[in-house]
Amino acid sequence: MEKTILTLEHIRRLNVDTYELVLSGDTSAMERPGQFVNLELPELFLRRPVSVANWTEDGLLLLVRAVGVGTARLTAAEPGTRFDTLVGLGNGFDPEERGREPVLIGGGIGLAPLYALARRMTGLGLTPMVALGFRTGADAFYLEEFAALGCSLFLATEDGSLGTKGFVTDCVRAHIPQADYAFACGPTPMLRSVAGLTQLAGGQFSLEARMGCGFGACMGCTIETAGGPKRVCRDGPVFRKEELKW
Repeated sequence: MEKTILTLEHIRRLNVDTYELVLSGDTSAMERPGQFVNLELPELFLRRPVSVANWTEDGLLLLVRAVGVGTARLTAAEPGTRFDTLVGLGNGFDPEERGREPVLIGGGIGLAPLYALARRMTGLGLTPMVALGFRTGADAFYLEEFAALGCSLFLATEDGSLGTKGFVTDCVRAHIPQADYAFACGPTPMLRSVAGLTQLAGGQFSLEARMGCGFGACMGCTIETAGGPKRVCRDGPVFRKEELKW
C-alpha cells in the first residue's frame, strides 16, 4: 500500500449512472488485478474504496457507479482534480490458479476488476470466457472493451433485453457448461449463486463490503470465514470459494 496523489485526466459517462475515470500518478503499489484504491473526497470523513479496472506504471482506470454521496462527488469531478489516494490495497486475484476452463463472472459494476484480470490473462496467452449480468440492456457497459481483448463474451439481463433472460448464473449453466473454475465479482446474492454452481471445482470471489479505513485497522469489514474472522479490505477482497461461509 502506498499513499499518493492521483490527478483526474479524463472522465466518460458509460450509462445513466456509470462512469470511466482515468487518473495519473504513481501506481507502483499495484501488483494484481482485484486490488483497489481508497480515495479521499472533500468534506467526507471516510475515504471511498474503488476497484481498479486497469493500470499502467503511471496511471490507472476506474469504473465507478454513482450510488451515493461519495461516488456522486467523485463522478462529478472535473479533469485536473487531485485526490489523496491509498493505492494497492487488498490481495487481488491470482490468475495462475485457474482450473482447466476458467470463466470470469461479473454482475454490474462488479465487472471492473474482471476487466483488469482479463487483460492480465490475455497477456499470459489465454483467451478467457466472460459472463456478465445486468438488469437491462441499457445498463450494460464495457462490452466492446472485453470483446477487443478477444474474450468469449456471454451476457444475461433480468428482463431479457440483451443476451440470456435471467441471471448471470443462468447464462453460465446454459452456455458455458464446461467452465470448472470461476473468478467472480458482484453483489453478494450473485456470488452466493455462483458458489452454488455444481460444475465449479473452485473459484476466487471478490466481495463487496462497507469499509472504514480500507487497510485492516478498524476491523469494520470483518466477515466470518471457514478459517475464522477475516477482514475484507486486508485479507480480501478476494477469497477462495472454500473459504466463504454463506
